[in-house]
Amino acid sequence: MLDTPDAPAEAPDPAPSRVAKPVALGAADVKAILKAELKRRGLTYADLVERLAQQGVTETEANLRNKISRGAFTATFFMQCLIAAGCEAVQITPPRRD
Repeated sequence: MLDTPDAPAEAPDPAPSRVAKPVALGAADVKAILKAELKRRGLTYADLVERLAQQGVTETEANLRNKISRGAFTATFFMQCLIAAGCEAVQITPPRRD
């Protein structure tokens, strides 16, 4: 019979986590993401209105401009805009807190 210590063996150190730390995004951050994606694709608000209409989403250019300016819109609207803009993936980076 082998002698075993009464204390449990220490677990090995876990591998470093590769999961990013959670970042709180505010309306200004979400607005910036949407505006950056539009700019990256060279789209105007008028272009976005036309593309949203193809999805069955009716918005005027003025209404769209106001919604995006406020940054207060639903996740559904955000996704509709990204899809209309032709986004297949969006890079979300932590906002800079300088």
